[in-house]
Amino acid sequence: MQWDRPQPHTLALAVTAEHIDGLGHANNAVYVAWLERCAWRHSSALGLDLATFQRLDRAMAVVRHEIDYLASARLGDELVLGTWLVDWDRRLRMTRQFQLLRPADGATLVRATTTFACIELSSGRPRRMPAEFLAGYGQALPD
Repeated sequence: MQWDRPQPHTLALAVTAEHIDGLGHANNAVYVAWLERCAWRHSSALGLDLATFQRLDRAMAVVRHEIDYLASARLGDELVLGTWLVDWDRRLRMTRQFQLLRPADGATLVRATTTFACIELSSGRPRRMPAEFLAGYGQALPD
């Protein structure tokens, strides 16, 4: 597979009937759900799961999605979604990139970028990333 960046965190996906819309391909909203699932799995792999977010009263909330739909996913396609943390300010914001590949033909179906902001769960207000976020996410970010 031809990844845009080295060493992605990956998630295998299979396109099923529930993903298909009236136009005969995976609906655009399904891709957003796949991005979210992949991001959560990556965060959990870094030691930052929902229980940790709740304990710290902090979370990384989506403030912006940018998605380029390059080709359609069809019923029965086997896909691999990769993600990387690519930038952060070590205070409030972090950026994650995604690439969705179809290994059968090597096609990139989607490229996406998501910007997150650290919030306090109890108030919903922006708050600095706690030390646990710096340590956990820091291990996956470029120097």
